[in-house]
Amino acid sequence: MNKEELRNFWSARYREGSTGWDIGYPSPPLTEYLDQLTDKSLRVLIPGAGNAHEAAYAWEQGFKNVYVLDIAQEPLTAFQEKLPGFPKEQLLQDDFFGHEGTYDLILEQTFFCSFPPLPENRAAYARKMHQLLAPGGKLVGVWFDIPLTGDLEKRPFGGTREEYLSYLTPYFDPVVFTAAHNSIKPRLGSEFFGIFVRKTV
Repeated sequence: MNKEELRNFWSARYREGSTGWDIGYPSPPLTEYLDQLTDKSLRVLIPGAGNAHEAAYAWEQGFKNVYVLDIAQEPLTAFQEKLPGFPKEQLLQDDFFGHEGTYDLILEQTFFCSFPPLPENRAAYARKMHQLLAPGGKLVGVWFDIPLTGDLEKRPFGGTREEYLSYLTPYFDPVVFTAAHNSIKPRLGSEFFGIFVRKTV
C-alpha cells in the first residue's frame, strides 16, 4: 500500500471501531517502565499510537515532550478531545517510515505487529527506529511472541525472539528482551518486553 492507501485503511478501522488491539488503557509493561524514569524532559515518541493510552499516561505523569504519531487522523482527533491540554503540535499525522525527528525514547506498543511481516518491512522498521533516536536513545516496548502463519493480512503479526533480535541487534544493544511478566491477562505468555539502546553504526 502507498501512504494514502494506508491512511485510508487505518482511518476506516477507527471509524468502524475495528480496533481489537486496543486494550482500553495503558499497557502495564510500559507504565511500569515509565514509572521508573526520573527525567521527565525526555523526548518520547509513540509511533502507530492509535488511541495512545500510553501517551496520556506519560503526559499525566509529567512527561511534557511526548509525541503521538499515527497515519490516521481519527485517533489523533479523539485524543485531543480526551486530553484538550495536550499540545496540538505534538500530535503528528504522518507515516512512520517517512517521519523525521530526534527522540530520546520510542515506545513500541502494537505498532510492529500491524504491518505485513515481510523481511524488508521489518528491516526498515529497525533502521528507522535507529534513525529517529538520539545517540544513546532507547527503544522500549512489547512485541508479540506468536508464530507467523504466512497470512499477510491477518493482524497482529508476531515472531520469535531470534527473529526480532536478528533485525534489531545490527542497530541496538539489547538490555533486556524476555517474556513480559506483567502483560494483561489475555496476552500473558504471548508478549516479549524489550529495552534496546541505540548503537552508533
